[in-house]
Amino acid sequence: MMNIFIANKKSKVESIKKKYPNASIFDITSKSEYPILQRLSPFYPHGNIPVPGMPKEKASCVEAVWQGLKVFEGCGVDLTVLHNDTMKNIKRTVKKFGKPLGHQYGDKILNYADARWKIYLPTFLYMLENVESVQESLRKIKERLQKKDVVFLDYNTNCNVSDYSKPLSHACLVKLYLEGKYPTSVNRAEYEAEGKKNIASYNNVDELIAAIEGHPKFNVKKHGDYIEKIKHMSKIDMTIIMKMNGKKKDAWKTIVNDIRQNKSGAVQLTLDFT
Repeated sequence: MMNIFIANKKSKVESIKKKYPNASIFDITSKSEYPILQRLSPFYPHGNIPVPGMPKEKASCVEAVWQGLKVFEGCGVDLTVLHNDTMKNIKRTVKKFGKPLGHQYGDKILNYADARWKIYLPTFLYMLENVESVQESLRKIKERLQKKDVVFLDYNTNCNVSDYSKPLSHACLVKLYLEGKYPTSVNRAEYEAEGKKNIASYNNVDELIAAIEGHPKFNVKKHGDYIEKIKHMSKIDMTIIMKMNGKKKDAWKTIVNDIRQNKSGAVQLTLDFT
């Protein structure tokens, strides 16, 4: 089998072709122009998808399970979302419903990390293994992989299953499934141990600031205000730091993401994963 790569759907096709000149490009989002590839999206309404923790319930799609089981401070699970088969208006957001408490799982409310392992991952795996039309799509992709590399397009490109700071790429899950490496609760500890090698958390603010200032794209005039804000944070939260009014062209988000993923190589940090 040839290689599978992941690219952002918003990237220019020319750029993707230049980076992967000998690969077939497959858009496997719900917006794909090919129904056979749309089927691999968590939004696709296959129907009869089991709902973890609710043995009597079935959902239209994987995303309906994930969204329907969300619990907010002023709003519990929404069973109507489970049956939304339109591929629209499925998401339930903090902006609309307020502070999130977790995901309902039987009589428990799971935190985000546990919900990913006990709800999202097994539900997506069920779709991959038990929906015949999905199996057909996978067979077609396997046939192509016998001859060429493949690039999957997705809106999310986070392939680190144990990086809970941002949504997981479903394209990466399809990739892992085809490679025989799909993550399950059985190997959760292994995935989280590997993830900790790639995601940096910092022992103190000074250490983090040193890493940011050492990044090749750091500019005192552009980013000085952000550094001042970080100095006054009582607790380091990389998600908040990422969203510090960073403009598209000021490179702040690039800097923070590189630092968080240990990609900058600017400073060798002592990491704390407790």
